Parts: sequence; structure tokens; C-alpha cells
Amino acid sequence: MKGGIVQMKTDRCFKTGVWGSIVAAICCATPVLVVGLGVIGLAAFTPYLDYFLFPLLGLFLILTFYGWVKQKRSG
Repeated sequence: MKGGIVQMKTDRCFKTGVWGSIVAAICCATPVLVVGLGVIGLAAFTPYLDYFLFPLLGLFLILTFYGWVKQKRSG
């Protein structure tokens, strides 16, 4: 039973990493977030998005890699 729980946590880690990477990449590469911030009146924060989004993308890529390695080792 323990293997099943570990596998579920590993799958969740991998899926979270993948989806987080996709969302962060979309926000980094396209003006979706810039337009969205402009619409709600927070366009002043757009110059600082790179300081937040690139580390976030890196974090999600590391999480994806970690989940992938754990999947390969467990099964």
C-alpha cells in the first residue's frame, strides 16, 4: 500500500510541475499577464514581472524534473 501512496504523491508532484511550467511559460512569453494587469489597473507592476516569473518558471521546471526522476526510480 505504501508504494501506491508514494506513486500518487510523485504523480501529483510531476503534474503540478508540468502545469505550473506551462502557465509560467505562457505568462513569460505572451502579453497575457501584461494585458490582464492593465485591465485591472495594475499596469505599474509589469516592469517587475520578470523578477517574479522567471524564478517561478525555474522552480516549476525543477519540480517537474524532480517528479520525473522519482517516477523513474519508483516504477
